[in-house]
Amino acid sequence: MSDKQTILVVDDEQDLLDLIEYNLKQEGFDVLKAEDGVEGIEMAREHSPNLVLLDIMMPKMDGLEVVERMRDDKKLKKIPIIFLTARGDEKTEVQGLDKGGDDYITKPISTTKLISRIKAVLRRFEETEEMADKIEVHDIVIDKDRYIVTRGEDEEFQLPRKEFELLYFLASRKGKVMDRQTLLNHVWGDNIYVVDRTVDVHVRKIREKLGDEYIETVKGVGYRFKE
Repeated sequence: MSDKQTILVVDDEQDLLDLIEYNLKQEGFDVLKAEDGVEGIEMAREHSPNLVLLDIMMPKMDGLEVVERMRDDKKLKKIPIIFLTARGDEKTEVQGLDKGGDDYITKPISTTKLISRIKAVLRRFEETEEMADKIEVHDIVIDKDRYIVTRGEDEEFQLPRKEFELLYFLASRKGKVMDRQTLLNHVWGDNIYVVDRTVDVHVRKIREKLGDEYIETVKGVGYRFKE
């Protein structure tokens, strides 16, 4: 068995697949290739890659649906996903990230920059994996393995991926004030262009579901998970 990290590249452009495969192998990665979304999911289930590089506009199943299905699959839900697509509009980028993408890259991009972004997402994922699988704080349990928040015996909340990751990050640093830029960099990545308002919107959505008693606004700075 190889101890190399494996990247699954899902794209219907054969020339691009071959180019990315060559450059990733030069960097020491193992590479799997799929030419449509259905094949991509099948290969992800079979091989459990360390990361998926995913186009959006593909036959049989587009990339946005692939992400939704992966995030709903217990075996695949934690695999990092980077969109690599010609769709550069802001609406699609936000949609892709909200559905569970970890980065969003618009074609064309140099292979050097692409590999740098891949390594950055893998590092961020490894750092997150080192954190506790469950955080029990106040009256809630935040379960990173299942991406579920529970309260008492009767209440269970399944938050969208970014809302969950934001809540988890804040709770893991209970009592510490986290500025918006730190939250953006950790949850969305420092290569993603999203504005401070994105954090505010996600905090508001978390409060709508769980209540106001967990996350405190620190005016002019950011947010703190209450002690």
